Amino acid sequence: MAGFRGGCCVSAVPATIDATETLLAGQGYVASRALATVVFLSLKLGRPLFLEGEAGVGKTEIAKTLATALGRRLIRLQCYEGLDAASAVAEWNFAAQMVAIRAAEATGGGTAKADLFTEEFLIERPLLAAMRPQPGGAPVLLIDEIDRTDAPFEAFLLEALSEAQVTIPELGTIRAPEPPIVILTSNRTREVHDALKRRCLYHWVDYPGFDREMEILHARAPEAQEVLSREVVGFVQRLRREDLFKKPGVAETIDWAKCLLALDVIALSPEVIADTLGAILKYQDDIQKISGSEAKRMLEQVRQELTPA
Repeated sequence: MAGFRGGCCVSAVPATIDATETLLAGQGYVASRALATVVFLSLKLGRPLFLEGEAGVGKTEIAKTLATALGRRLIRLQCYEGLDAASAVAEWNFAAQMVAIRAAEATGGGTAKADLFTEEFLIERPLLAAMRPQPGGAPVLLIDEIDRTDAPFEAFLLEALSEAQVTIPELGTIRAPEPPIVILTSNRTREVHDALKRRCLYHWVDYPGFDREMEILHARAPEAQEVLSREVVGFVQRLRREDLFKKPGVAETIDWAKCLLALDVIALSPEVIADTLGAILKYQDDIQKISGSEAKRMLEQVRQELTPA
């Protein structure tokens, strides 16, 4: 049964793998059967989902898609080096506390310590927000790029993920009335500890094959003509076979197609490729390697591969 919340449809969790594929496809996310299966199991069993893979293959997009499709709030914790529990859960608004103290002093009164450490002075961060009751059901908590943090933060996450709760020393333990839907992503810049992975269902999100990437491009850039779409996907897939510092992901394929459409391009050419390489390659060394005669040679190879035998 579907409802309506905050301008978006609130949908029930899908009951089958096929329904999960349909749910994702309805938001333009073309998932493999294996990915749809692990997403279904994560939702059905209430287990966090750990998605690992190269940047730009659609890991973060899964959380966004689920939140939209289910009509749930998306809460994102963007990880970075040095992230600690306070920054992830909650911090005290010291400026507001000082104002309260000064105001009390000005009126000849005093402010007890207990009065300063209340919800009024609490700055809520993503993990605490995810533990709060939400209209329409538990939120989708995206813990993005967990590999950027360190082992102590991973250890802290174990309590939050295992017990669906966080502890603030001054307020005590706050438990979620309904565990959030948790998606963790990693670009595998380092190995994440087994203890955290064991509490999750795991899936490696790989680069899609040609046909699936075509499906994705049709879903995300439907206005692109077939000839251009095939050349774009073929060229990007050919780039991924090169020795590049950063291979383009699916996100770059979509961005490039949209850039070409904005330029009214109907087919690739060496000149167009040279002018728009910045949409798919993000390092100057990679761009220099592909520019010029190399781009022309690769385009010719792609067209030969796309020509029916």
